[in-house]
Amino acid sequence: MSFFTQTNRTRSGKVETHLHWWVTFILSMLLSLGTWNPTHHHFIGYVTHGDPLSGFHPFFILMMIAFWLMALKAVLQSIKIYGAIIAMAIIVAFVYGLAQLGWLDTSKWSTLGWVTTLGIGLIIFIGMNASIIWKKMTGVYTTDATDED
Repeated sequence: MSFFTQTNRTRSGKVETHLHWWVTFILSMLLSLGTWNPTHHHFIGYVTHGDPLSGFHPFFILMMIAFWLMALKAVLQSIKIYGAIIAMAIIVAFVYGLAQLGWLDTSKWSTLGWVTTLGIGLIIFIGMNASIIWKKMTGVYTTDATDED
Protein backbone atom coordinates (compact mmCIF):
# COMPACT_ATOMS: atom_id res chain seq x y z
CA MET A 1 0.00 0.00 0.00
CA SER A 2 3.03 2.30 -0.06
CA PHE A 3 2.19 3.39 -3.64
CA PHE A 4 -0.62 5.53 -2.16
CA THR A 5 1.74 7.47 0.09
CA GLN A 6 4.99 7.64 -1.89
CA THR A 7 6.52 11.08 -1.95
CA ASN A 8 8.90 13.03 -4.18
CA ARG A 9 10.99 16.04 -3.24
CA THR A 10 11.03 18.93 -5.71
CA ARG A 11 14.09 21.02 -6.49
CA SER A 12 12.82 23.73 -4.16
CA GLY A 13 12.59 21.19 -1.32
CA LYS A 14 8.81 20.85 -1.34
CA VAL A 15 7.50 17.34 -0.66
CA GLU A 16 4.80 16.08 -3.03
CA THR A 17 2.74 13.00 -2.28
CA HIS A 18 1.26 10.61 -4.84
CA LEU A 19 -1.97 10.49 -2.87
CA HIS A 20 -3.42 13.46 -4.77
CA TRP A 21 -3.36 11.39 -7.99
CA TRP A 22 -5.45 8.69 -6.34
CA VAL A 23 -7.84 11.17 -4.73
CA THR A 24 -8.53 13.00 -7.99
CA PHE A 25 -8.90 9.70 -9.86
CA ILE A 26 -11.41 8.38 -7.34
CA LEU A 27 -13.34 11.67 -7.24
CA SER A 28 -13.46 11.83 -11.05
CA MET A 29 -14.78 8.30 -11.29
CA LEU A 30 -17.28 8.87 -8.46
CA LEU A 31 -18.65 11.95 -10.22
CA SER A 32 -19.02 10.14 -13.52
CA LEU A 33 -20.35 6.86 -12.10
CA GLY A 34 -22.53 8.66 -9.58
CA THR A 35 -24.22 10.73 -12.27
CA TRP A 36 -25.14 7.77 -14.47
CA ASN A 37 -24.15 4.13 -14.84
CA PRO A 38 -25.66 1.00 -16.39
CA THR A 39 -26.60 -0.50 -12.99
CA HIS A 40 -29.35 2.13 -12.59
CA HIS A 41 -28.03 3.08 -9.12
CA HIS A 42 -27.15 6.67 -9.95
CA PHE A 43 -28.06 10.32 -9.41
CA ILE A 44 -30.26 10.68 -12.48
CA GLY A 45 -32.36 7.71 -11.39
CA TYR A 46 -32.57 9.09 -7.85
CA VAL A 47 -33.82 12.49 -9.01
CA THR A 48 -36.24 11.21 -11.64
CA HIS A 49 -38.07 8.89 -9.23
CA GLY A 50 -40.47 10.85 -7.09
CA ASP A 51 -40.84 14.59 -6.64
CA PRO A 52 -37.53 16.31 -7.51
CA LEU A 53 -38.36 19.21 -5.16
CA SER A 54 -39.06 17.15 -2.04
CA GLY A 55 -36.75 16.28 0.83
CA PHE A 56 -33.07 16.53 0.02
CA HIS A 57 -33.55 16.39 -3.76
CA PRO A 58 -32.87 20.13 -4.29
CA PHE A 59 -29.72 19.89 -2.14
CA PHE A 60 -28.39 16.90 -4.09
CA ILE A 61 -29.30 18.49 -7.42
CA LEU A 62 -27.43 21.70 -6.55
CA MET A 63 -24.43 19.76 -5.22
CA MET A 64 -24.21 17.65 -8.39
CA ILE A 65 -24.48 20.79 -10.55
CA ALA A 66 -21.69 22.41 -8.51
CA PHE A 67 -19.44 19.33 -8.86
CA TRP A 68 -20.03 19.17 -12.61
CA LEU A 69 -19.36 22.90 -13.00
CA MET A 70 -16.04 22.50 -11.15
CA ALA A 71 -15.11 19.47 -13.24
CA LEU A 72 -16.04 21.15 -16.54
CA LYS A 73 -14.16 24.32 -15.57
CA ALA A 74 -11.06 22.26 -14.75
CA VAL A 75 -11.26 20.36 -18.04
CA LEU A 76 -11.97 23.40 -20.22
CA GLN A 77 -9.36 25.54 -18.46
CA SER A 78 -6.57 22.99 -18.58
CA ILE A 79 -6.98 20.94 -21.76
CA LYS A 80 -9.65 23.01 -23.53
CA ILE A 81 -12.29 21.45 -25.77
CA TYR A 82 -9.65 20.23 -28.25
CA GLY A 83 -7.81 18.33 -25.52
CA ALA A 84 -11.05 16.75 -24.37
CA ILE A 85 -11.82 15.69 -27.95
CA ILE A 86 -8.31 14.24 -28.36
CA ALA A 87 -8.60 12.40 -25.03
CA MET A 88 -11.97 11.04 -26.13
CA ALA A 89 -10.51 9.91 -29.48
CA ILE A 90 -7.65 8.13 -27.68
CA ILE A 91 -10.12 6.34 -25.39
CA VAL A 92 -12.28 5.34 -28.37
CA ALA A 93 -9.18 4.02 -30.22
CA PHE A 94 -8.20 2.01 -27.12
CA VAL A 95 -11.70 0.55 -26.81
CA TYR A 96 -11.68 -0.23 -30.55
CA GLY A 97 -8.41 -2.11 -30.09
CA LEU A 98 -9.86 -4.11 -27.19
CA ALA A 99 -12.92 -4.93 -29.29
CA GLN A 100 -10.78 -6.01 -32.25
CA LEU A 101 -8.85 -8.39 -29.99
CA GLY A 102 -12.14 -9.80 -28.71
CA TRP A 103 -11.48 -8.65 -25.15
CA LEU A 104 -14.50 -6.33 -25.10
CA ASP A 105 -17.96 -7.02 -26.54
CA THR A 106 -19.14 -3.64 -27.81
CA SER A 107 -22.36 -5.08 -29.23
CA LYS A 108 -23.93 -4.88 -25.76
CA TRP A 109 -25.41 -1.53 -24.71
CA SER A 110 -24.41 -2.06 -21.08
CA THR A 111 -20.76 -2.48 -22.13
CA LEU A 112 -20.92 0.74 -24.13
CA GLY A 113 -22.55 2.44 -21.13
CA TRP A 114 -19.68 1.38 -18.86
CA VAL A 115 -17.07 2.43 -21.43
CA THR A 116 -18.71 5.84 -21.84
CA THR A 117 -19.13 6.44 -18.11
CA LEU A 118 -15.57 5.40 -17.26
CA GLY A 119 -14.24 7.34 -20.27
CA ILE A 120 -15.92 10.53 -19.04
CA GLY A 121 -14.42 9.95 -15.60
CA LEU A 122 -10.98 9.53 -17.18
CA ILE A 123 -11.36 12.78 -19.16
CA ILE A 124 -12.31 14.60 -15.94
CA PHE A 125 -9.23 13.10 -14.24
CA ILE A 126 -6.97 14.23 -17.09
CA GLY A 127 -8.50 17.71 -17.01
CA MET A 128 -8.04 18.02 -13.26
CA ASN A 129 -4.38 16.99 -13.46
CA ALA A 130 -3.27 18.35 -16.84
CA SER A 131 -1.00 21.06 -15.42
CA ILE A 132 0.70 18.53 -13.13
CA ILE A 133 1.16 16.11 -16.03
CA TRP A 134 2.50 18.94 -18.21
CA LYS A 135 5.00 19.94 -15.52
CA LYS A 136 6.15 16.33 -15.11
CA MET A 137 6.68 16.00 -18.87
CA THR A 138 8.30 19.38 -19.56
CA GLY A 139 9.47 20.76 -16.24
CA VAL A 140 7.48 23.96 -16.88
CA TYR A 141 4.38 25.06 -15.00
CA THR A 142 1.47 26.16 -17.14
CA THR A 143 1.06 29.93 -17.01
CA ASP A 144 -1.96 32.06 -17.75
CA ALA A 145 -1.94 34.77 -20.38
CA THR A 146 -1.65 38.32 -19.06
CA ASP A 147 -2.91 41.65 -20.37
CA GLU A 148 0.62 42.40 -21.61
CA ASP A 149 0.55 39.48 -24.09
